[in-house]
Amino acid sequence: MNKKHSAIFFSFLFIFSTAAAQTLQPQHTGEIKQAIKKLNTLGSVLYFAAHPDDENTRLIAWLAKERLYRTGYLSLTRGDGGQNLIGTEQAEELGLIRTNELLAARRVDGGEQFFSRAVDFGFSKTWDETFRIWGRDSILADAVWVIRKFKPDVIVTRFPPDERGGHGHHQASALLAIEAFSAAADPNRFPEQLNDVSVWQAKRLLWNTSSFFQGSPPSTAHLLMNIGDYNPFLGLSYGEIAADSRSKHKSQGFGAARQRGNNIERFEVLAGDRPQRDLFEGIETSWKRVAGSERISRLVAAIDEAFDMEHPEKSINGLLELLETVNRVEDAYWRAQKTAEIKDLILACGGIWFESYAPVAQFAVGEQIPVNTAFIVRRPDVDVVVDGTPLTFNELHEVASVFDATSITQPYWLRQPHSLGSFAVESREDVGRPGSHDIPSTRISVQINGSVLDFERPIVHKYTHPVRGEVYEPLAIAPRITANLGQKALVFNGDEPKTLEVVFTAHTQEPLTATAALRLPRGWRAEPEQVSLSFSAKADETVSSFTIYPAGEASLSDSLSVFFRYGDSEEPATAIRSIAYEHIPRITWFPPAAARLSKVETGVSAMRIGYLPGAGDLIPQSLREIGLRVDVLSEQDVLSGNLPQYDAIVTGVRLYNVNDRMRHLQPRLMEYVKNGGTLLVQYNVSGGLRTADIGPYSFSLSRSRVTDETAPVNVVNPDSRVLNYPNKITAADFDGWIQERGLYFVGEADSRYERPLRMGDPGEEQHNGALLVTPYGKGNFVYTSLAFFRQLPAGVPGAYRLFVNLLAKPN
Repeated sequence: MNKKHSAIFFSFLFIFSTAAAQTLQPQHTGEIKQAIKKLNTLGSVLYFAAHPDDENTRLIAWLAKERLYRTGYLSLTRGDGGQNLIGTEQAEELGLIRTNELLAARRVDGGEQFFSRAVDFGFSKTWDETFRIWGRDSILADAVWVIRKFKPDVIVTRFPPDERGGHGHHQASALLAIEAFSAAADPNRFPEQLNDVSVWQAKRLLWNTSSFFQGSPPSTAHLLMNIGDYNPFLGLSYGEIAADSRSKHKSQGFGAARQRGNNIERFEVLAGDRPQRDLFEGIETSWKRVAGSERISRLVAAIDEAFDMEHPEKSINGLLELLETVNRVEDAYWRAQKTAEIKDLILACGGIWFESYAPVAQFAVGEQIPVNTAFIVRRPDVDVVVDGTPLTFNELHEVASVFDATSITQPYWLRQPHSLGSFAVESREDVGRPGSHDIPSTRISVQINGSVLDFERPIVHKYTHPVRGEVYEPLAIAPRITANLGQKALVFNGDEPKTLEVVFTAHTQEPLTATAALRLPRGWRAEPEQVSLSFSAKADETVSSFTIYPAGEASLSDSLSVFFRYGDSEEPATAIRSIAYEHIPRITWFPPAAARLSKVETGVSAMRIGYLPGAGDLIPQSLREIGLRVDVLSEQDVLSGNLPQYDAIVTGVRLYNVNDRMRHLQPRLMEYVKNGGTLLVQYNVSGGLRTADIGPYSFSLSRSRVTDETAPVNVVNPDSRVLNYPNKITAADFDGWIQERGLYFVGEADSRYERPLRMGDPGEEQHNGALLVTPYGKGNFVYTSLAFFRQLPAGVPGAYRLFVNLLAKPN
């Protein structure tokens, strides 16, 4: 194995949202053959919707791999406001997971991924509310920017621009697509963009409709297309590819079965020309659309005809000639797309592989990172030279270099605080990108059969896991020191102080000293005021405890933060968070080292709580904040008859949807209630219930919800015990709630259930299904659709007071 230092690596490299940056290189000769055919296809289509998982993966796969068009998906949001079925991550962290799930899906179906700055703030009932929160013009500008850069010939929406789309985000996405279709071609709309991009008019805009949209029956006006093809180059149908892509949306529970056979998609024209038989009818999709390209299509045809499946390396010289010819065309857009495709094909035909990797997964700002780049040529008779050294056939060659870590690897949309509806993005160039453009990377120059080609590779860390095998992780650049707080919210029950533990971790190899202190709102104080930190090596940790004394009067917006002093300089501290799931790369990010401060005046109704996990929430940790003892229960705990020791049992969100054993556990839970316990069941959805008998008496679940977190809550029965013991619940207890009041309310219910609350979004009917309570035997049963899983981790005082009441044992 050869190893030498090289000057061909640069400290920073900008990765742009091109096809080469997002899609996989062809790996086997079937994929190579198809990629050669794609060189003669010059068409592009942009799918347009609101969230991760909204896209039609079958259509994207068919457009990208059957029709060979450049195919993109613009998801306006990153899915930050949804529910998480695989863990407890919410908000920004859920958005990070769902972003990576989309990228994993695109690696399967061949599409590219784009985003706007819009934040998924939770369910919205109308497009009007959505636009008020997003800011219609700013998100429209993002859509126009993506269209002007991507230059789609055809735009396809997932949703209709009206109430048939359901979710207000869905409706808004279609309305924005319609407006952006015209605005992208108008030089008077967002003219500031025209310094970097040019106006663009797509040929047509269509709605990819379906029978599941109410009021959308099949029509003679619809364009029908059968996309159930089987691809012999890939050995899969598009229903099979689509299922594999869709199943990457694991946090949403969207695992899909592979489908085979005919599948008809319907399209309805929203703007532009109406096609009769084909999405791209009337659109030139060959090299004829590019001036001065007459020779290119002939060269591609010749390479295709001469391609040898057993000796793909024989096509390299033809591809190099084609690359030189394509590089001379004036059309910058198609020149960039096709040169990237040709370069990847040259590597695939020669079995040429290289990657850059660091010895560990994490370094710190200011460090020089040792990087090795490994090369191998796995086809014979291919001349490859790296930094003056010819590579020997099928022998690994390594080159050493150094990367200078100048900034942390923070996702670009999380580098600044954001509003409820929109991320703050420093550079317009970042808008649309799925990830940060300035990830640690190398630029590699390789001479292949006499021609020098430049490539880009991210620096990764890889290791061998005893079960998973070879695992790759993105390289993370951390601050010199991070501060991880023990809680996201500190909840004070009265004036008693609380202890906050902060774990300070060094991430640099060099010895380091600093001072850490807390920044607190007026009236709050901490002891000690500051702590001195001294680290001698990387990964050194020290735990410091601060005693926090609450203010006499607390605000719903109170929070604390940590900052560091290095000599005369001062900077805000960040935490370090790692999110690891096997279906996506490890995510490392650095949120502010901060916590919400809440002061709750609450009595205590139950001290020992059993918690039965559902789809994932942070209720146990939240209840411990106010001094309750919470044990996480297993199935065996329920079946063994050990439940009487608990004052109350709480079920995690969607437990009855995700636990296949609930029909066996439910009788034991009901027995517990009958013998004097309190069972508090958090929300479930009606589809996929593992047992219909959730409570002692029948009730049904609806899709009704109250999405306005400020919507008035009306007390139907002010004498209700759950509104008076141990806390008197008033309108003030519903102040400061986040994202929503509740979701999937109860519909019809047995008359023995008490419904003490009514609420509704502005202008809508009032719902009384957010809270059901009934005695049963000697105990008490509670079913609540209120969004406690969001409120308690956020430290909302009134939510705590009401939740404590719901835990109370019967008188």
